[in-house]
Amino acid sequence: MKSNLPEKRIKELRDLIEKYSYEYNVLDAPSVDDGVYDGLFNELKQLEAEYPELVTSDSPTQRVGSSLLDGFNKATHKTRMLSLNDVFNRQDVVDWVNRIDKLLPTTKHNFFVDIKMDGLACSLVYQDGIFTQAVTRGDGFVGEDVTENVRTIRNIPLKLRKTPGYEQLLVGRTELRGEIVILKKDFDDLNRKRRLSGEAEFANPRNLAAGTIRQLDPSIVSGRPLNFRGYDLLRDNPDEVPTWMFAYQSISELGLARNNQAEVFDNLNDVIKYIEKWDKKRNDLPFNTDGLVVKVDDRRQFADLGIVGKQPRAAVAYKYAAEQATTLVRDIVISLGRTGAATPVAVLDPVVVAGSTVQHASLHNADEIERKDIRVGDTVIIFKAGDIIPQVDSVVLDLRPTDSIKYDFESELARQFPDLEFERPEGEVVYRAKGLTGSILLKRAVQHFASKGALDIDTLGEKNVIALVDNNLVGDLADIYNLSFEQVVKLDRFAAISARKLVEAIASSKKPKLQRFLFGLGIRHVGTQTAIDLSNAFSSIEALAIATIDQLRAVDGIGEVVAESIIAWFSDPDNEALLEKFTQLGVKPYFEKTSGKLSGQNFVITGSLETMSRDGAADKIRELGGVFQTAIARDTTYLVAGAKVGASKLKNAQTYGIEIINEAQLVEILEA
Repeated sequence: MKSNLPEKRIKELRDLIEKYSYEYNVLDAPSVDDGVYDGLFNELKQLEAEYPELVTSDSPTQRVGSSLLDGFNKATHKTRMLSLNDVFNRQDVVDWVNRIDKLLPTTKHNFFVDIKMDGLACSLVYQDGIFTQAVTRGDGFVGEDVTENVRTIRNIPLKLRKTPGYEQLLVGRTELRGEIVILKKDFDDLNRKRRLSGEAEFANPRNLAAGTIRQLDPSIVSGRPLNFRGYDLLRDNPDEVPTWMFAYQSISELGLARNNQAEVFDNLNDVIKYIEKWDKKRNDLPFNTDGLVVKVDDRRQFADLGIVGKQPRAAVAYKYAAEQATTLVRDIVISLGRTGAATPVAVLDPVVVAGSTVQHASLHNADEIERKDIRVGDTVIIFKAGDIIPQVDSVVLDLRPTDSIKYDFESELARQFPDLEFERPEGEVVYRAKGLTGSILLKRAVQHFASKGALDIDTLGEKNVIALVDNNLVGDLADIYNLSFEQVVKLDRFAAISARKLVEAIASSKKPKLQRFLFGLGIRHVGTQTAIDLSNAFSSIEALAIATIDQLRAVDGIGEVVAESIIAWFSDPDNEALLEKFTQLGVKPYFEKTSGKLSGQNFVITGSLETMSRDGAADKIRELGGVFQTAIARDTTYLVAGAKVGASKLKNAQTYGIEIINEAQLVEILEA
């Protein structure tokens, strides 16, 4: 019977699967076991495979689309996605309500209050009830089209649910806005599995959700436990959505999840009680939060109150006090930023604050260290400003070690950067490297990133880099991947052919080996061999970014100074943003363990070579799996003695019993 009526059977299966999905994802009350759902889903897949002409875009089987080879397109929001002003205490809320009363003096206000989710804001567009597009917040006006990735999220229906009383929302354009989150339980389960498989754990649910949505392969996205929770509904006729609570009720009736904690109050005292209630209970919520949203419930009043800047007058975000924790300051390292500014960073014993692990915190400047008298070895109280940025609040003086030494910022600058001079301009709190402007540093950084030992972009030489930076087309390393032919060809030194070659060469470098990418980032003290060692030890940029100083010290060849430099680089907010930007632009370093016939063998070269350059010899050794060392150590296998050899290296090699070979023997080893 089924085979004679495939169209009817397919519709029955889709309707039933949609019903069971609604029960599971929205009502949290499934009426059947997973096995029943899976059986129906498999039957639907088989029927659609047999009758491909009956497949439609809203079928539950059509969640995973094709890979986005060219990245994400920009999409303009029909209605601007706004942000909210923050308030932090009862008086701030009272002042906000008083301002509203002055603007609408004769109008009674009901207040809609809900939990603020910590996720990625996203807009879903349905046309005549069918899912057609998903766009991230972006700058509020323009976001990224992430339709194919969002399509994979299981609790987002590809077709809106038909419910009596809400049929008008299935006609024309309906936009649903909300947050893409990863629930705390799902995040913990995911990290537990990664621990068991020896993979690096993810840092926190919000970053994972945002990073997942920006993956270029929807099949990867489908494997992550993303969850959408709606908070707004927009129609071309705003009168169809009279209140925020009606919008929430509509979201549920249309088949999407939303927070069930939302309430409406007719007085300020009840709003305050609600705030206090969830301050105590917020850790019991299934998702992370840093506060609440309070709005005027009537949407017409909301619109009449208007917008100031990019914040509506009729809503505020109430931020709870940041969570605190105590931990130990293991070290204080100094990060040299892209403008030459020296920023101190506290390296901490890892501790969980506001749902994520913190292991370093910016100390801002020398005056801040002096004011709080922060020292290596101190126990400190840390908190997250806005539940995002880790900061040191104060020192627990009762736990200070008896041999504690006051931190000398200028002495540490001299120790950590012996080849640079620093000055503190009058009236400023920041020390800066002398003679290094932001433009000079950027040009050097881009040239290094494009160099042969790094990403090897041969068309991006010194003069081209200068032209791009001086014309404000490149403001950081990642900006080279934003360059278009149309931008480049307008510059004086470029014709059509050279402009096209440059853009194509840059695009072809988007998937570099991890060790080349690490070397190209220009992390102080991280040379070619150290980049290889780090790649072999951590396998990904994400794992290296969260490595502790002890884990770094445990890598062969990495001592105190190098470990400090790596920690400082990855703790710099500008560098964190840079890595995120690389990801958004489709730059995906990959790990390939270096192995070959020279694996386990370490080489040092002293003196000059005749048949090859020192760098060429080093590259060949590394290609064959060997390690090129700059100084003799106990684990050195061979000392290659060329012309004009250094006596000290020969002596050290003899002391350690290291075999000394000449250039001809090296060539024989390399070509064997």
